[in-house]
Order: sequence, then structure tokens, then C-alpha cells
Amino acid sequence: MSQQTYLAHGKVHELFANIQSVMIGKEEVTTLSIVALLAKGHVLLEDVPGVGKTMLVRTLSKSVDCEFRRIQFTPDLLPSDVTGVSIYNPKTLEFEFRPGPLLGNIVLADEINRTSPKTQSSLLEGMEESHVTVDGNTIELKRPFFVMATQNPIEYEGTYPLPEAQLDRFLLKLNMGYPSAAEEMQMLDLISNDHPINRVQAVMTKEELIELQNQAAEVYVDPNIQRYIVNIVSETRRHPSAYLGVSPRGSIALMKAAKAYAFIQDRDFVLPDDVKYLAPFVLSHRLILNSEAKFEGMTSSDLVNDILQKVSIPVRKEK
Repeated sequence: MSQQTYLAHGKVHELFANIQSVMIGKEEVTTLSIVALLAKGHVLLEDVPGVGKTMLVRTLSKSVDCEFRRIQFTPDLLPSDVTGVSIYNPKTLEFEFRPGPLLGNIVLADEINRTSPKTQSSLLEGMEESHVTVDGNTIELKRPFFVMATQNPIEYEGTYPLPEAQLDRFLLKLNMGYPSAAEEMQMLDLISNDHPINRVQAVMTKEELIELQNQAAEVYVDPNIQRYIVNIVSETRRHPSAYLGVSPRGSIALMKAAKAYAFIQDRDFVLPDDVKYLAPFVLSHRLILNSEAKFEGMTSSDLVNDILQKVSIPVRKEK
């Protein structure tokens, strides 16, 4: 292992420890959020209010020395409130573009399912293509660009389910979950005097983050691992409980996530176990169950796990 790679992973460990100093008992969610960040993907956090979704994003943003923007989604939010708007300046007799919060490095899209589908869709172009179009002009987004969106379960009053096209733009969909009694006690003790987020300092520069992303993209994926990914995704399209399977974008997303996960595990190659572990987080929100499966209480994660049990894991052949 080269010294450069060792130093890079040192930064990843510092970032993880920084977030964990605030987020008690959320090791898996923290790890997967870092995976998405290094894979140049985006994260959707879904859970009930008050379990720390927004706090996780704020802690991550403070840990990286990048421009942080927050969008609080409400029913009356307009697409121009997200991307920006051109305003006429009577002094210069010209229209001037005033950038919206989407033109930051790390963007928190808070309670994204509390706004209309039209405003939700204003995120699509930026999340997928790294640019936005305002008044016919294409504006490139800054690098790095990372969106972390939070949403409450759609059963809650005043929420709008995200369109399938919007869900497909998120690399990972994660759930926070309630803390254990011991973790909640530790949490109360930790914030008794001052909230730990006030003590968080940046441990990584923008340039260091971009370099880590570039290194993660260079992780090797064996053709057998690629075939394993394709076989898993293909099964989602043939499964009897699936109304709509995962698109090729899902295959690409799973490979990118596996590369980033292998990278933070101090490896320069992907293992089948990396793919198997990440598949439910990457694929579940990209497929739609048929009505019969929903009636029987099956979830998308159940379907993915069922496929993982059936698809053969590639085995390295000894020469």
C-alpha cells in the first residue's frame, strides 16, 4: 500500500471519528454516508422526526471545509428558490443571476417530501448532470457536489411521495432508526452542557475530498464482480414480486458504491461481499413492488435480499 493511499485513509478515519463525536451509535449510517460522498453520489435519509437526520448532515458539512447550503422544503417553495433566479438590475439595465442554495458544495435538502413534485424535480438536473439551467443558461455546479436529503415517512401528514425519477438519483437510501437506551443515555450526557456539534472542526479540505473521490474511482472491479452486479440487477426485472425492476443506472450506482466502500476498507479491489452488503441500500428504492407483494407485506429490501440468496457469488478460481 502506497504512502499516499495510507494518508488518504487517515483522512477518512478522521472524518468518521468527527461525525461519531456527535452521532452516537450511528456507525453504519455514518460509514455509508461517507461511501456516498466518496462515490460522488447522493443520500436520502428517511425516518421519523427527531432521530438525527439533519444533525448528521450538519456534522458532515462542518467536518469538510466546503460551502454548505441548506434548503428547507415547504409546500410553497418554488423551483427558482432552489436553483436561483435572474433579477433585473435597473442600474446596469441587465439581468443578474442570483444563485440558489443548490449551488453549494454540500447541500442539505431538508424534508424534501414536504414540497410539491414540481419543486422536487428542480433537484434532478443538478444531482444527475452537475449543472442547472436557469432562463436558458446552463450553470455548472461547484466541485465537489453532494446532496443529502431528509424525508419523513409518507404516512405522515403533509408529505408528498418522491417521484421514481427523483428516487433513482440517490445513490443510497438510509434509515436512522431509534437509539438504544444506553445510546440515548450517552446522548443526554453529551449535550447536558453544550451541544457537541459546536465543537466540530473541519478535518478535510475541498481539495483533499476531491482527491479522495478520484482515488476511490480507481479501485479495481474484476469482470466477475461486474457480472455479479449485472446478475443481481437483472433478477430485479424478472422477480415475480417486482412491478418495475432496477434500471442500468442502478448497476452503475452499485459498482460506484462498492468501489468507495472497498476504498475506505483499505483495499484497492472490490470483493463480492462489498456488493452483497451494499445492494439493499443501493437498489431497494429503485424498484417497485407489484400490488400482490405489497398486500402480502413484502418490502423492497425483502425482495433484494431474496435475490441475493439466489444469485451465485463469484468464486476466484485457482490457477
